[in-house]
Amino acid sequence: MTILVGYVPSPEGEAALRAGIDEARRRGEKLLVVNTTRGDAYVDPHFAQAPDLSHVREDLAALGVDFDLRQVLGARDAAEEIIDLAEKTGASLVVIGLRRRSAVGKLIMGSAAQQILLGVGCPVLAVKAGS
Repeated sequence: MTILVGYVPSPEGEAALRAGIDEARRRGEKLLVVNTTRGDAYVDPHFAQAPDLSHVREDLAALGVDFDLRQVLGARDAAEEIIDLAEKTGASLVVIGLRRRSAVGKLIMGSAAQQILLGVGCPVLAVKAGS
């Protein structure tokens, strides 16, 4: 089985990565770290750059975690990609980071986290960055 982590280069993404590492080690499962963007903007702060990915690879290798790192550039949004990958890989758990948003912000803008929680067929661990 696989633990799938939705990763973005942010405190929330780092919290999700750390929680995913803990779960993968505890369960003895492989870790799949996914970073994705639709590619419809010139700059997407959620799309990891080479130094971000190097940092993730180095940390996971140093910890001895069996992992795969995927960066997806596609026409779908991040939530759809994560839901699809969770299904295709038979993920036993999906780990996502949550950022603090107001209820109005979620109502107007929607929430990738909500889409993942409702759309994925396995348990979801939602974590917040430490304060």
